[in-house]
Amino acid sequence: MLLIAQETEQDSIVTEYIIIKGDSVPRTSIDLDEVMLLHKLKFDSKEDRRRYLILRRKTIKVYPYAKLASERLDSLTFRLNRLERKGDKKRYAKKIQKYIEGEFSDELKKLTRTEGQILVKLIHRQTGRTTFDLIKDLRNGWRAFWFNNTAKLFDISLKEEFDPLNEKEDYLIEDVLQRNFQNGRLERQKSALGFDFLELTNKWLPPSKTISHEDSN
Repeated sequence: MLLIAQETEQDSIVTEYIIIKGDSVPRTSIDLDEVMLLHKLKFDSKEDRRRYLILRRKTIKVYPYAKLASERLDSLTFRLNRLERKGDKKRYAKKIQKYIEGEFSDELKKLTRTEGQILVKLIHRQTGRTTFDLIKDLRNGWRAFWFNNTAKLFDISLKEEFDPLNEKEDYLIEDVLQRNFQNGRLERQKSALGFDFLELTNKWLPPSKTISHEDSN
C-alpha cells in the first residue's frame, strides 16, 4: 500500500513523501532492484545460433550445482571460523566433506563432458577458486592429483578457470546467466570474480558488427 503525503514549506516549495504500509519512515524515493539493459541476441550464422542455444541449455542445467557449491563453502567457512579447537574443526570439516560428496556425486555422474567442464568454470565463477584447489583443501595433494588426472580421461580439467575477458565461450556463458537472472529462471548469485558484463559485451560484440541471424530470447 502506497500513500503520497505532501509537505508544504513556507517558501511554497512542496515536497512529496512516499509512505509504504509497514514502513513508518517517510521516504522521498522507492528503492528498486538494479536492472541491466541487455543487448538483443544476434548471431553471424545459424551455426553460431545453434551453438549458443546448446551452451545455454547446458549452462542453465549446471549453474544450480555451482551455486550450491558456493553456498556450502560459505557455510563451511563460517562455521569453521566459529570453532576454536582444532579437533572440532577437523571433525566438522570431514562431516561437511562427506555431505557435499554425497549430495553431488549422483547428479554429477549424469553430466556430459561439456556440462562437467562448464560446471568447473562456474564453480570458479562463484567461489573465486578452481575445483582443483577446493578439492586439494578438502583432502590432500595426492587426492587432488588423482581427481585431476581422472578428470582428464574425460577431457575435463579441474584447474579450468572462468575467464570471460579472454575466452568468448565464457563470455557467452555469462550472457546466458545474466539473461536468466533477469527472467527469473535462475536465482542470482554474485560472482566472486571482478568483471563488468557491459564492458565485456563491448569487447566481444562491438556495435558496428554486422549480423544477420537473431534470437530474441
